Amino acid sequence: MARKTRGELNTAHGVIEYGTDQGRAEILGYRGKDTQVDIPASVAGCMVTHIGKKAFLSNKMLKVISLPETVERIDDWAFACCGKLHKVILPYHHMEIGQGIFKDCFCLEQIVDEGADEREGRSADISYLLAATMSRLDAFYLFDFENAGTAEWLARWDSRMMSLMDRKDAEGFSKMLLCGEEDYGSKDNNLDYYMEQRRRDKVSLAMLRLMHDYGLEPSIRGRLEAYLLAHVKGQETEETWRVILEEYGDDLRYYQFLTKLGGVTQDNFQALMEDMGDRHTEMKAYLMKYHSENHEKADAFAAFAL
Repeated sequence: MARKTRGELNTAHGVIEYGTDQGRAEILGYRGKDTQVDIPASVAGCMVTHIGKKAFLSNKMLKVISLPETVERIDDWAFACCGKLHKVILPYHHMEIGQGIFKDCFCLEQIVDEGADEREGRSADISYLLAATMSRLDAFYLFDFENAGTAEWLARWDSRMMSLMDRKDAEGFSKMLLCGEEDYGSKDNNLDYYMEQRRRDKVSLAMLRLMHDYGLEPSIRGRLEAYLLAHVKGQETEETWRVILEEYGDDLRYYQFLTKLGGVTQDNFQALMEDMGDRHTEMKAYLMKYHSENHEKADAFAAFAL
């Protein structure tokens, strides 16, 4: 786009830079400290159709970005390296997408359909699965607004997920060392630590899909649940529990998920309490209530039967 005129639009805590040409506008950049930025549909009387290259690159504050229905193109690295970005609101229609638009946005959780309320049959789960194509699956070919949520798209998403779940935990370690991707002597050069991180990645991916299970086949559900149960507290490795405790410490949804999964048992309950210590008091109270209502009652009935 030839930038015949340039201008600035003030936000609550920053400035959006734009250029206009022949009735169309491009967002060129942003500077400021807003945690949420809502791009308008028009600026200076021109329709916003284009998010420019590196427009929001490496912004340290941005958590939510909202794009209007008018956007037709998002250029290379437009939102790359936004370390706190967790939610993107945009139209699920055909757009030209540049490379790496959400590269290294490790907190990205949702890419929400801007017009979702107007469309029937679209599950909210899709917003999480679509975001995961970039943040967890490394599958740009699944970053497809128009087909996201269709049976074919879900099948391809689950196929990619299971290919990652089925990888050996040590896969890639030797290559990493040979390529010198990690500093010598760092803990990442330790095979046990490397394998633990791969299991944590798998646990996070399995939990994501089970918690957003739109269109999930029963056979895949069973495999994901079995993997998580194989790594709860009391098993040889405990990444399911470590991820919940260390990454989602006070998020009740994950403790509810764990109990529904069957990951809190009579055998491991006391060890869970010890791991939590004096922290996460509300979560401890939830687990204690669950234990009292389920395992202690079961013990009482067993004793009564004897």
